[in-house]
Amino acid sequence: MPVQPDDDELELIRRSGVVLRVGRLSLSSGTGSYRVKASMARVARALGIDRQHAQVTLTEITTTSHRGHSFRTEVTEVRTVGVNTDRLAELEWLAQDCERRGTVPIEEVEASIDRIAAKPPLYPTWLNGVWAGLACSAFAFLNGAGPVEIVGAAVGATIGQALRRSLLHRGYNQFGVTMLSAASSVLAYLAFVNAMYLTGLTDGRHVVGYVAAALFLVPGFPLVTGALDLAKLDFSAGVARLTWAVMILVSAAFGVWAVSIVVGLRPDAPHWFLPVGLEWTLRLVASFVGVLGFALMFNGSPRLALTAAAIAAVPNTLRIWAVVDHYWAPQMAAALAAIAVGLLAAWIAPRMNVPRITVYVPAVTIMVPGVLAYRSVYALSQGDTLAALSNAVTAALVITALAVGLAIARMLTDREWGLER
Repeated sequence: MPVQPDDDELELIRRSGVVLRVGRLSLSSGTGSYRVKASMARVARALGIDRQHAQVTLTEITTTSHRGHSFRTEVTEVRTVGVNTDRLAELEWLAQDCERRGTVPIEEVEASIDRIAAKPPLYPTWLNGVWAGLACSAFAFLNGAGPVEIVGAAVGATIGQALRRSLLHRGYNQFGVTMLSAASSVLAYLAFVNAMYLTGLTDGRHVVGYVAAALFLVPGFPLVTGALDLAKLDFSAGVARLTWAVMILVSAAFGVWAVSIVVGLRPDAPHWFLPVGLEWTLRLVASFVGVLGFALMFNGSPRLALTAAAIAAVPNTLRIWAVVDHYWAPQMAAALAAIAVGLLAAWIAPRMNVPRITVYVPAVTIMVPGVLAYRSVYALSQGDTLAALSNAVTAALVITALAVGLAIARMLTDREWGLER
């Protein structure tokens, strides 16, 4: 006859399941594996679990919980990978409360998890699209676009992100949705700027800014968290997360490339010029607005988004100044800007009682060189291998530098990162 579990074993099964739910919610919200493990460990201690170990990849969690002489191993899979900074903040507050109190009734933890899981997005689909449009319009300006292109990028990104979110919530394949959203955003951009041209409101077709309309698809969150996982020697999660991010980036670039081939566009260099003082003032404003848009698009609260934007505005403006006016290597400027963002986040995030990752990842997303990645794919499709390789290597170096900068800042301000135990 099969052996029936006793009361202690049944209790361990229940408690282990609650801990696994915390990990599953954290993983599906886009955080790195190190944060998933930390949240699970704090909740497990509060529930009276003696020892808890977890192995976390991009889409799976394997965890073993020990209580007395009993142990339980469970596996779960997360099929939907996205970013939800509001949920990450809620889970962090739950973990902090568990750690502070030491022991928490399981019924209370279950109720908190049910509430967090059932909480709807802060913004409806159309408004989420508007935040993407806000971010991409700032991206367009920072890449040298003019007024018509800036508005066109906002229109294209708003439509593309609204379509993307609607399809993802219906369970469609992420890579297919990414390609469709990229193509839709670029087509919407072209429709807008050509309408301006045909109505006589502008004297040019303004095609040079069309890439900016799809920059909301740049997977800044997984690129940064994947690299940080590698910095924590979590290679299984880090490599998987970076691979997924690259596939998303390639899917988006393919969508942009397909439209550009059909209509005969090239991702050319921008052409808009302004007086120096005004240009740098507007770049500071655009850096703030761009990060604000990305943070809100990631379902961050207005308070959190404003904090991320305030942290990123000056470092990003100085990064551009160093590269444009003083010809610094882009990766060096990116690394120093990321260190500054990481140190500011380490000081501000605890005072606001929010996870650092919800502040510094949106802050550096605007520094991810999405235009270079798109140009690399376009050059490759045209058979210009040298240009493709040059753009791809530069983009990879900048992304690596951003992760290195954040990791350095984390090592300087967090003993768990500075010491291997």
